Amino acid sequence: MGDRPRKVLLIGYGNPGRLDDGLGPALAAEVEQLDLPGVTVDSDYQLTVEDAAAIAQHDAVIFADAAVSGPEPFYFERIEPKPALSFSSHSVEPTAVLALAEELFGSSSPGYCLGIRGYEFNEYDERLSERARVNLAAAVKFIISVFRTGNFDKVAAEHQSWHRRPAGEPGARAACTASSGDA
Repeated sequence: MGDRPRKVLLIGYGNPGRLDDGLGPALAAEVEQLDLPGVTVDSDYQLTVEDAAAIAQHDAVIFADAAVSGPEPFYFERIEPKPALSFSSHSVEPTAVLALAEELFGSSSPGYCLGIRGYEFNEYDERLSERARVNLAAAVKFIISVFRTGNFDKVAAEHQSWHRRPAGEPGARAACTASSGDA
């Protein structure tokens, strides 16, 4: 996307009651307080098919989620629409939501994943670990710079060359998946 998007949707998702799984909603809350022009912020426990309609009304979408493993403090990459093999009203992958936006609403809005590295997921408590808070602060600064530049594809390409996610790491789960924080 070479042109600066005029309307951007940021969806932070995850379960704030499961420690660092709340990184997506925490990012959404931080960005919402900034009241950035042209940026719509949404937050929820998980993505749903209804998010496709919201995506179709924006020029780009950023999905923010906790990452169980991978680079610190976060990674940022473009994702492509990919129809789901099956649907559940419980949760939908970001790639499937993009595909629905395209199929049902004719949307060509590009999607991006911001995976913020978390560390504590296996207990119930509404707090972020100290290391996750540090990563969240870095992600907030980064996302502000992304909105300022407006060239999401360039930023994603540059960021991917700096931070490569480990391929095939045992037990690793990428952010921006329906089960990313269900460690």
